[in-house]
Amino acid sequence: MAAFHEVLFPLDVALKSAGGPERRTEIVTLASGREERNARWAHARRRWDAGYGVRSFAALAVVVAFFEERRGRLHGFRWRDRLDHSSAPPGVAAPRPVDQQIGIGDGTTADFDLVKLYGGVHAPYRRPIGKPVAGSVRVAVGGVERTAGTHFVCDVTRGRVTFLAGHQPPPGAVVTAGFLFDVPVRFDTDYLEVDLSAFEAGAIPKIPLIEIRP
Repeated sequence: MAAFHEVLFPLDVALKSAGGPERRTEIVTLASGREERNARWAHARRRWDAGYGVRSFAALAVVVAFFEERRGRLHGFRWRDRLDHSSAPPGVAAPRPVDQQIGIGDGTTADFDLVKLYGGVHAPYRRPIGKPVAGSVRVAVGGVERTAGTHFVCDVTRGRVTFLAGHQPPPGAVVTAGFLFDVPVRFDTDYLEVDLSAFEAGAIPKIPLIEIRP
């Protein structure tokens, strides 16, 4: 991914953000009144407004410095989605090595991309995970956990698990993984309007962020 900085947006500000996934659906209404609906995007694109989290001069200074170092919209960075940043089901505290199925072994394939499954009854959606958190990735083959550095490595800049020589999953073995993850985003503005109306506090009314894809 070009022009991307592997740095995390300030967490204390991110935790007070607002936003979520966006889909692009084309709807055509026929003469009969029936609709034809077509998904223009295979994957959702997420948006957030981080301005809600800036309520002090200290936070204000940190965000402005972060914005300047990213050169506004030029460089991407990591964003921690408070609602959705783990492979584990809601209510489960930590990722488990069997959380998400990422492939089936064939005895030779060594590379498996991380994904997260949403739904499972009508039209389950598999979301590619490209920015796992370093040290959080756990992997199992056939339900048996493997050891990072001994059996596999994970590229946390791409979201790819690679099994080391001699440890490729055997034919038919289910490969699963658990992980924490960030979202690759960029600022969706080249201008930050800073509000200094209060003596001891500051605010940035809008800090729009948008997900970027590799």
